[in-house]
Amino acid sequence: MATAHGFDRGDRLTRMAPSNGAYTMRLADRSDAPAIARIHNEGIEDRTATFETVPRTADQVESGIAERGDRHPTVVVERNGTVVAWASVGAYRSRACYDGVGEFSVYVARDARGFGVGTMALHGLIGACETRGFWKLVSRLFPENIASRALCRRLGFREVGIYRRHARLDGQWRDCVVVELLIGDAALPG
Repeated sequence: MATAHGFDRGDRLTRMAPSNGAYTMRLADRSDAPAIARIHNEGIEDRTATFETVPRTADQVESGIAERGDRHPTVVVERNGTVVAWASVGAYRSRACYDGVGEFSVYVARDARGFGVGTMALHGLIGACETRGFWKLVSRLFPENIASRALCRRLGFREVGIYRRHARLDGQWRDCVVVELLIGDAALPG
């Protein structure tokens, strides 16, 4: 059965998120690691989306996909067979009581920004997480990352608050906006 966010239990794309029609969305596999690393490294270089400063290698990304396994999916968006965006989820905490809470990331290649592919990737990730029994997705965004904040608002995330001076990036303290989205049974009224 398809979820409201696009994937059925077989992880087949069953409904496209809003797009311009030239893009497709699917679950990532290990062969996507070089493209995912390239896009992630653009985000690291831009200094607008992560505290990370060391570029990722394709081997690191491939290992991460394998370690997270089916429980914690990565979704990619392609344009003409080339990965231009991705979204992934990892464990929020190691305690069993938080098994249904996932911490997500979404990255878009510089030349694909502004075309709705980040929305597609995150939309697909929400659906993939919902079919796996997640009840909440969370993340932290830099306050000045207006595009990511707008993306999250469009998909129903709420801004919970701000972590002040959460960590340093290039020697400067940075704040983070905390976002969350209830999915699955947790999103139902009552």
